[in-house]
Amino acid sequence: MLDYSNAEQILKAIGEETRLKIVSYLTIDSFCVCELVELLQMSQPSISQHLKRLREVEIILEERRGKWVFYSLNKEHEFYTLILHLSSMLPSKKEKIQSFVVEGKRILCD
Repeated sequence: MLDYSNAEQILKAIGEETRLKIVSYLTIDSFCVCELVELLQMSQPSISQHLKRLREVEIILEERRGKWVFYSLNKEHEFYTLILHLSSMLPSKKEKIQSFVVEGKRILCD
């Protein structure tokens, strides 16, 4: 069962604009760091720090595919439905991802 302290840590982790954007992207699909760098127009070290914070509270999972690591939402996390609901209330990232694909930037890691 979740306690107040754990809930606070999880809410703090997603309560930052960049991490909220990352989580919103991950509600749509999994992404590697290089793709998130391009989508968010931020440096790789900065994105990696935000991903680390989300991993610490187990909101996201990482999966190694060859030499690349892809990140996705942890569908087993007790806040998963809350995260989906919160993301649905924010501006959609689907259009940005679609233009990302059209521009041929979707898989920079291969």
